[in-house]
Amino acid sequence: MPTLFDPLTAGALTLKNRIWMAPLTRARAGESRIPNDLMATYYSQRASAGLMISEATAISRIGYGWKNAPGIYTEAQEKAWARVTKSVHEAGGQMVLQLWHMGRLSHPDFLDGQLPVSASAIAAEGVARSLEGNKPYVTPHALTKDEIQSTIDDYQKAAIRAIAAGFDGVEIHGANGYLIDQFLRDGSNTRSDEYGGPIAHRVRFLLEVVEAVTAAIGPERTGLRLSPMNGYQNMHDSNLEALFTHAAKELNKHDLAFLHVRETASQPLLVTPLMRKIYDGVMVGNDAYDFARAQKVLDDGLLDAVAFGVPFIANPDLVERFRSGAPLNTARPESFYKGAVEGYTDYPFMGKAA
Repeated sequence: MPTLFDPLTAGALTLKNRIWMAPLTRARAGESRIPNDLMATYYSQRASAGLMISEATAISRIGYGWKNAPGIYTEAQEKAWARVTKSVHEAGGQMVLQLWHMGRLSHPDFLDGQLPVSASAIAAEGVARSLEGNKPYVTPHALTKDEIQSTIDDYQKAAIRAIAAGFDGVEIHGANGYLIDQFLRDGSNTRSDEYGGPIAHRVRFLLEVVEAVTAAIGPERTGLRLSPMNGYQNMHDSNLEALFTHAAKELNKHDLAFLHVRETASQPLLVTPLMRKIYDGVMVGNDAYDFARAQKVLDDGLLDAVAFGVPFIANPDLVERFRSGAPLNTARPESFYKGAVEGYTDYPFMGKAA
């Protein structure tokens, strides 16, 4: 079986190792929602990863809902991302852009007073991190069929912009309680039309987004992230196994570059093994992996690569630290989602002071 340091082909991507950098929202884009030089430094520092998946990036104004996160729906954002990808490629890295629509997990404060949207008019539990502090989530507007098509078009346009900005591909964010996930689960989708009800209908929006994106940039440059867990962001489904195995079966028809599955490795994996039995393409895991756990899932043939989150935040040279057995830097959670250089680009490489 392969090691984490062996190369991997994922669609059109020829990757130098199987240690991927997970998508990590870091909130350094500022109020402009435009990527900047500090972000270019951050990503290029971590270019030794087999593949970097960018922080979640809003596909539209109505899809936005996280302070200081970037977008990919304007020409200025596209041009700024091009400077980031140029820096990454010059450092020898490869990077895909994660396409994000937050759905009901946004707030009118981000949307000029407009309601956020979702599959159904059901408010999420908890609070939004709004521009004016934490506020309860509001009841969203349920997307009409015309609005669903317009949203699918937004995913496609964002994917086209991503390729124009020099990304090696995109990852569609279908996980973590955001818009696509809101359509997938019967806890957030109570529609009675062809986008709600039985599993085959609830998966329809996901598949139509996949079809639109792959038609524009090719399946070989398109990945997808799913999270077959209950509880995270208060998301629930009555039958996770049936939902996500059905999705895996349908995704086999689309020849994606990879399927990225978030299911925590700190406890026995329940749904990922069932998906692996069905899904024929490259599968990547994420959440609570360390080096030993990651190598074991490769040894067992369960996954083809593993994406690391917090370890990559604190260790820009994570691949070499793993290779040499060097100790890891300690992460500083207080700076994960705010700040500038501190806790972002100032983590030391091996043998160097911060």
